[in-house]
Amino acid sequence: MISARLANYLAARNIHYGWVVAGITFLTMLATAGAMGSAGVLITPLSREFGWTTEEISSAMAIRLALFGLLGPFAAALMNHFGMRAVIGVALTLIGGGILLSFRMTELWEMVVLWGIVIGVGTGMTALVLGATVATRWFHARRGVVVGLMTVSNATGQLIFLPLLASLTEAYGWRVALSLNVVVLALAMVIVLALMRNYPADLGLAPYGSRELQPAPIRSARLSSLLVAPIAALREASVKPVFWILFFTFFVCGLSTNGLIQTHWISICGDYGVAAVSAAGMLAMIGIFDFIGTLGAGWLSDRFDNRWLLFWFYGLRGLSLIFLSASGFDYVTLSIFAVFYGLDWVATVPPTVKLTVENFGRDKANIVFGWIFAAHQLGAATATFGAGYIRTDYETFLPAVYIAGFMCLLAALSVLSIGKTVRRDTVVQAAE
Repeated sequence: MISARLANYLAARNIHYGWVVAGITFLTMLATAGAMGSAGVLITPLSREFGWTTEEISSAMAIRLALFGLLGPFAAALMNHFGMRAVIGVALTLIGGGILLSFRMTELWEMVVLWGIVIGVGTGMTALVLGATVATRWFHARRGVVVGLMTVSNATGQLIFLPLLASLTEAYGWRVALSLNVVVLALAMVIVLALMRNYPADLGLAPYGSRELQPAPIRSARLSSLLVAPIAALREASVKPVFWILFFTFFVCGLSTNGLIQTHWISICGDYGVAAVSAAGMLAMIGIFDFIGTLGAGWLSDRFDNRWLLFWFYGLRGLSLIFLSASGFDYVTLSIFAVFYGLDWVATVPPTVKLTVENFGRDKANIVFGWIFAAHQLGAATATFGAGYIRTDYETFLPAVYIAGFMCLLAALSVLSIGKTVRRDTVVQAAE
């Protein structure tokens, strides 16, 4: 196979194939990020073309975000049973097919089905759980950096796609703009089918940073285990207070990022006379600084107490949102916010994954993190619908921005109640 020959070629040059898998995952999540990020561009053109209200459109987007998170633990179980390559292939097909079919929609229920359910399921199968799975399977060392890299691809990709999609939508319409998403998804599919492998053992390798070959787990012959394993993991994890603290803080993370800023940013700025392309450009700036901030967070999470990292990340994010809500939305203020907020966009992910591994173990970490990530997307769905509801009834998004800011401050305080836990595999990794 191509992957086997490439692995041998890289091994001769002292390069681990895990970095190829990480790169493929980065590109895959970047491609699916385009579908996630395009939601913010669709609200205004769909409202003009079909007469749907912001609240109605936001309801479909909220379903998409909820499914994006709720499928996380089950996606992890699917990857454990069928392999990452098969699950990613199905997911990319659902996302691309949902976008193509949406070009013919004329009714609101069609948008709910296609953008809410079909694309929601597809993106949910390639959520951050995919990145966590790659990091825990292929890497014994540098796990925090890899999680940071995966997080950057998902979050930054959504933000960087927006200016291009906004420009294409303004010039040629939203259907032409979303055609770009379909092309990128097709390219990602080809790369995944050619080079993705499920475990290091498939190529006769040990995980990066380890000398011990770890055989691929024996898959259960019963498909019912795909439902039982996530539920069992949730039952076991839910008895620990740390699970609910991480669940709550990640709920706030989704509420203050994907649900509010990513989905409604263009509309929020539009209320103050900022053009859609300019507002999307600000999101791209947030994405650029998010790249720096999240990779930095991954580096820090390998070296410092992740509880205190989360305290500062949530606290500073809350202050930046409160600052935004009190500003006048002029260009200078928005630029300052974009830089400051961008550095903290999803810097919370690497420390959260590290705390999950430390408290629940490497074997169960991806499924437990799937449930924690579900909270992230439930928070995002809450903010998506809630902010749309507030805008429709009160003709302003500012109360939603205030709420998100103060919720971040509450999350910052709550994370300090997590007890310090040091697992044996964490000590070994740190020693290496």
